[in-house]
Amino acid sequence: MYRTISDFAGTWKHETESTLKILRALTDASLSQPVVPGGRTLGFLAWHITCSLAEMGRQAGLTIDGPTEQSPDAVPTRAADIAAQYEQTANRVVPAVQAAWTDAQLLETIPMYGEQWPRGLTLSILLSHQTHHRGQMTVLMRQAGLPVPGMVGPSKEEWAAMGMSAQP
Repeated sequence: MYRTISDFAGTWKHETESTLKILRALTDASLSQPVVPGGRTLGFLAWHITCSLAEMGRQAGLTIDGPTEQSPDAVPTRAADIAAQYEQTANRVVPAVQAAWTDAQLLETIPMYGEQWPRGLTLSILLSHQTHHRGQMTVLMRQAGLPVPGMVGPSKEEWAAMGMSAQP
């Protein structure tokens, strides 16, 4: 749980960069890679992460301009469009938090999805939600034959590029 907006802002910057690495590694063709036949696709997960920023923000009383999953255009068919929209929306998160909340308010609870969450926990869950789906996406990227960028250290492909064998 975050107790200062500054701490959240630092983590958000790092996590946004990690998510952009994943989104920028997608191809248009890879967007249709499903988890299981008839299940969520890589494109759906990428768009879901993007839309969740504004949706969770609205639930928390923040004003974050961004797409919703109920948008009429649904999931974009171009990977670059998803990455660009994610970047625009993600860049609005910290300013929205800074404009609406103070450090002291991070301990106050707000209604979130039928529960009461401290605002600082809401920020943590926003990050955890994104990280959870990023992890799902890396598996689908491998299934789609895409190289996976490292998130918390080098990926198999990055180890190889450094002339080293991947860690077991």
